[in-house]
Amino acid sequence: MSNKSLIEAISFKVEETKPCQKKVDFTIDQDTVRREAGKTTREFTGMVVIPGFRKGKAPIEMIMSRYGEEIKSELKKRFYSAAFQKITEDKSMEIVSYGMPSEAGEMKLDAEYQFSLTFDVAPEFKIPEYKGIKVEVPAAEVSDEEVEKRVAYYKEMYAAYEDISSPAQKDDMLKVSYTSDFAVAADAPAPLVRQVQANDNWLWLSEPEMIPGAINALTGAEAGKEYSFTAEYPADYREAALAGKKVAYKVTVNTVQRRKPLGETELCEKMKVESAEKLRETLKNNIIRESEMKRRSEIANLVYEKISNEIGHFQIPPAILEGEIERELKRVVQANVKKEEDVEEFKKNIEAHKKEAAVNAALRLRRLFILRKIAEKEDIKVESHEFDGELKNMSKYYGYKEKELRSMLEKSGGLEDVHMDILSGKVSEFLAKNAQIVDVPAKK
Repeated sequence: MSNKSLIEAISFKVEETKPCQKKVDFTIDQDTVRREAGKTTREFTGMVVIPGFRKGKAPIEMIMSRYGEEIKSELKKRFYSAAFQKITEDKSMEIVSYGMPSEAGEMKLDAEYQFSLTFDVAPEFKIPEYKGIKVEVPAAEVSDEEVEKRVAYYKEMYAAYEDISSPAQKDDMLKVSYTSDFAVAADAPAPLVRQVQANDNWLWLSEPEMIPGAINALTGAEAGKEYSFTAEYPADYREAALAGKKVAYKVTVNTVQRRKPLGETELCEKMKVESAEKLRETLKNNIIRESEMKRRSEIANLVYEKISNEIGHFQIPPAILEGEIERELKRVVQANVKKEEDVEEFKKNIEAHKKEAAVNAALRLRRLFILRKIAEKEDIKVESHEFDGELKNMSKYYGYKEKELRSMLEKSGGLEDVHMDILSGKVSEFLAKNAQIVDVPAKK
């Protein structure tokens, strides 16, 4: 019997157990069970070796006696896979998650077999008109003060570091060599090794700290001297091996350097512009572009709010909501628990944190379902190059190789989150582009 014939032979009945959740009872008739059982048993006969018999020649009864449970297990996998394929072909249900199969009774190889699957399905709601929505937003304006702040920023950013003989201050840069009491495995990734031991590595006395506690420990440090301190890594530190750990460091300061801000002429040379006037014009245009991007994001949010308000309430699928609440609670933990003393304070307010997580999770999922439905209507999709590009950017930001990051996201289920974030961004951009925008004076 082909897989197509097996799918056709399966019958099912759908029951709505609660909003956005359906229980599907599947039935496989006796004849189909017998045929599939015989097929599976013959496959086992051809694969296993039983002493006293040539491969594939052992009696069926002996195969059943020795491998009966394995045969049943394989048979169940085939039935569950075929049932899932059949139900997903039913376009009346948009499945977003599902649970483990539940048997109506013990499987017998010569009798009808029944089992159930519980599915979370996407909520049903009607999308209102989403093009040409009127929104009022301030026009993008750039003041001379903003331009001067940007000039000062670049003067500082492009400042050259120079060796100094005086003690280190905050924002200085140190060339250091250090060791620690953290035991590094032979196959540890390079970023982890570099974090706990290095020769002639640059360390900035500014936020974000490369090594937690380095600013306090090394402010006042002098070249040629050794210093010791203990770093307390936060629970959400990017290197899982160091997350939540205390690591004792011994640091030798080789050089202390301090920024010397560029003059305006030097800055023009650095940014390859011919004059101070051209420099300010360039920076002003950059600020305008940034303001426009921020403005378009605000437009998209205002349009979404109007669409969401018109849609009104709809139920979020329970299983997917529960999972999102757990992820949101982890984000709340990462935001609030940075050191050991934060743990007890967090526990005191755990109920408030749980409520915050539940609200944020429901709002996020609501937005995703609404934007996804608009994406379907407009045939907005995430192209493979867009997805790969986002992973590439993420790998650079977090300091991982692309393959490592992809593997981590696959294990944690994060690839779908990345996909949905990209899709949401594209739909938001579409909504902003198709909005009717009314400029209003900027708030002073």
